[in-house]
Amino acid sequence: MLPKETSSSVSDKISSQASPARYAPDSQLRVAARAKTSTHGFTMLEVLISIVVIAFGLLGIAGLQAYAIKNNHSASLRSTATSLANDMIDRMKANYIAVMNGDYNKPNSTDYSTAVASCLTTAGCTSAQLAQNDLNEWAQRVAAALPNGQGIVCVDSTPNDGNTVAAPACDNTGTTMYVVKIWWIDDRSATGSLAAPQRFSWAFNP
Repeated sequence: MLPKETSSSVSDKISSQASPARYAPDSQLRVAARAKTSTHGFTMLEVLISIVVIAFGLLGIAGLQAYAIKNNHSASLRSTATSLANDMIDRMKANYIAVMNGDYNKPNSTDYSTAVASCLTTAGCTSAQLAQNDLNEWAQRVAAALPNGQGIVCVDSTPNDGNTVAAPACDNTGTTMYVVKIWWIDDRSATGSLAAPQRFSWAFNP
């Protein structure tokens, strides 16, 4: 005959069996909370890395855009210098007598400061006076169209030299090789040695 279980022993057995079930959910919640916190940490790190990568990319794009704008500006100035050189060449071809007499051969920048008013009237002027007026008008156009723009026309056998209008390096060699030389400052913010002017030279036989 089996011994009867008392009510207290049955209660203790039920309590012992129910205890793990009662404490298991709390333990699982703590594990889940730790996992969730770890996931949030990794997500924040990924976001920060993405922000840094995007920031460097935007800086690179901004640098490329600034470089492109600068090159476009330089190309525009050189195109303007080309147009100004063509202007003087056309003036010289229209006044060939003055070209043959050397009236356009003016390597000194002070020779461009005087205008001849009579050339703008119906009375007209001589070929030498027209050359003088052409040089004056052209020098004013160069100064207005280019930053720190200056130019000279001279006879020169080595056209690709001359660092400034004060030292154009015109050797006055030859009889027909005229050169138009134009200088300007490409970067207005540059100072000192960085402010070295750009030079455009065009050699031609009028």
